Amino acid sequence: MAKSGKRKKLPKLIAVINADNCTGCESCLEVCPVDCIAKVPGDYIPTLQSWCEIDIERCVGCEVCVHVPTKKSDPYELVVCPWDAIELIPPIEVAQYVAQKGGPENYIHDNWERVVEPAIQMSTLAAEQAT
Repeated sequence: MAKSGKRKKLPKLIAVINADNCTGCESCLEVCPVDCIAKVPGDYIPTLQSWCEIDIERCVGCEVCVHVPTKKSDPYELVVCPWDAIELIPPIEVAQYVAQKGGPENYIHDNWERVVEPAIQMSTLAAEQAT
C-alpha cells in the first residue's frame, strides 16, 4: 500500500484515526484525495464493527479527512468525521500516537510491522530533519 523508497519531505501534520472512536462510516475514505484511507474489516473481532485506518506513509497532511477547506472568511466549518476520530499529529509524535490508537486488543500487536513500524520510521526521520 505504501510508496517504495524513502520519503524526502514530511508534511507538517499526519492524519491518524483513533480506532476506538471510529464507526467505519467511511466519510473520510470518500474525500481523501490520495486514497490513503482503508476500511479494516469487522471480522477481526466478529462482534466489533469495522473502522477506518490511514496509511501514514501515503498521507500528505491535506486535512480534507478532518474538515472541508473553506475560505478564511467563512464562519462555518464543514466537518467530515462526525465522530471526531481523526487527529492531525506532527510527524515527530506519530509513532507514539499510532501505537496507542486503540482498536481490538491484539490488532496493533498483530499488525505491528504494517502499522507501527512505518510510524517509527517517520518519527525518526522527523527527528533527524529537526536537528
